[in-house]
Amino acid sequence: MVPVFQKMRLLGCGLLPHEPGAARGRIIAYFRRYPMTLIEGAELQVVSGIGEWARRVRELRVQFGWWIYSGVTLREQAIEAPEAVSEMLQELGVRLDQIRVDHYVLMRPDQDRDAAHRWHLINSIRKRKGGVKPKFLAFFRENVGKPVALEELRYLAGDKSEWARRVRELRTEEGWPIYTRMQGRPDLPVGSYVLDEDKQAPEHDRHIPDDVRIAVLERDEFSCRVCGWKRVNLHPDDPRKFLELHHIEHHVAGGLNTVDNLVTLCNVHHDQVHADKINLPEYFEAKS
Repeated sequence: MVPVFQKMRLLGCGLLPHEPGAARGRIIAYFRRYPMTLIEGAELQVVSGIGEWARRVRELRVQFGWWIYSGVTLREQAIEAPEAVSEMLQELGVRLDQIRVDHYVLMRPDQDRDAAHRWHLINSIRKRKGGVKPKFLAFFRENVGKPVALEELRYLAGDKSEWARRVRELRTEEGWPIYTRMQGRPDLPVGSYVLDEDKQAPEHDRHIPDDVRIAVLERDEFSCRVCGWKRVNLHPDDPRKFLELHHIEHHVAGGLNTVDNLVTLCNVHHDQVHADKINLPEYFEAKS
């Protein structure tokens, strides 16, 4: 193995040999050469050429905004957030039992330049009194529309167990539109969460099961049934910012949380429907 490690060290040192902070530079260059690939800690030690390589990895994650997950994080989150980890494992092309605690993986090829600010914010929120859930909500509301990393939430929770359940409760019980790729936002980075808007859903919309929500979005091709708007069309000057589900037969009138009774609307046309400016049954009949 020694000759192999020597070759790897030469590879790493050859990537960024003379820049300041060269060990850190070599590590991220190595990660970027092999994104979404399990990399052993021993590789990083050789590539960096220093004994404190783990500290440099942490600096890359916290100070410089590189989404680097450890095997420890992935294995722990397989218990806390199985859906998110299952998605990551699919992207990595590995099984959970193949991941060791000394593995690392770069989840995003691009640098998250807001990460340092978020970590500072997390440390500030962690000091507040109260439970995990209000701290999560405060953090999400400071980052509306911006993906936050699974590991950031885990750290904000003080490494307490069941933190993922608190995120689900914010979404399903309290109506905050917090999503992942598997819950209706395929444009999101793997292993991230986002608060779509700083607005709670009406109480009757808070209990749409995730599988129903996903089925409706997939049926409607993640687009507004009135205008066809999709998130890929997001533009700062466009008032359409997000998609919502609407009950054709209103919930208060006995309408069920079923795929057949729900349609996808952009926020603009959803507001117009509730303002009685659009009669959906008549609209759909006229289009057919």
